[in-house]
Amino acid sequence: MGTIGVFAKITGLSAEVITFFRLMLGAMFMMLFLIGTGNVRLLRQWPSWQVIISGFFLAGFILFYVHSMNYIPMAVAIMLIYLAPLAASVVAHFFMGEKLNLTGFALIIAALFGSVMMMEFSPDLSVISLGSSLGSSKKFIGICFGLLAMIAYAGFIIVTRLIREEIHVHTRTFYSLLTGACVTIPFAVMTIQEVTVSHIPWLVGAGLAPGFLGILFAVIALSRLPAAMFSTIAYSEPVAVAIFGWTIFNESLSLTQMSGCAIIILSGIIKTLKERE
Repeated sequence: MGTIGVFAKITGLSAEVITFFRLMLGAMFMMLFLIGTGNVRLLRQWPSWQVIISGFFLAGFILFYVHSMNYIPMAVAIMLIYLAPLAASVVAHFFMGEKLNLTGFALIIAALFGSVMMMEFSPDLSVISLGSSLGSSKKFIGICFGLLAMIAYAGFIIVTRLIREEIHVHTRTFYSLLTGACVTIPFAVMTIQEVTVSHIPWLVGAGLAPGFLGILFAVIALSRLPAAMFSTIAYSEPVAVAIFGWTIFNESLSLTQMSGCAIIILSGIIKTLKERE
């Protein structure tokens, strides 16, 4: 999932265009995979309303996140979004029978703290203070978009957990990607003229890696793992982004950021080992 930042940075295209091609080409790759493996019959299976809603949440998460960054610093937007795994775990605890014990809760908090360390405790929290000025109004709008992105991400996790077992994960993935792509069409058409021939290979890569493979693996994981365990491991995404920035774009990592990466990875490992007991 974290590779989307690589494709976005290399192409320089708008998030709406990247999101559309990520989801639409991801759905096409999913279809080709099913045809190649002789499982095209799965495309004729009704995906259920949960799958369709998960596609809306998937598109909403990305679009709301992008719009929030137009009003508030990216660090603040990311902090709001990464409350989603914690929120999904709490909802699963109270309403889905997936009890979250003290250890599991502590590990999620530790992973969240690791994410804060990766930003070097730098989010400009002053944006939360509201006033009557135009600047404060814009910040408030950005906070609202960030919260909507968080709700959409948490909704994607929860709704995907609710999908009936008899609906194959390949069916879920295809229709979730397709629905999300259709939702982003009205936003993408306004900036589609940005795309040139040189962008096509990178857009195909975005559809293959974070689109097809990223969403497929996430859907498979959510079909087998409790929300709390998936949420803890999901915090590994910013670690992947940091590593890509370090190895591909020569971005430096401070000791604090590396420590945050270590905390996130360690939390995921401990949570996995605890689930196996």
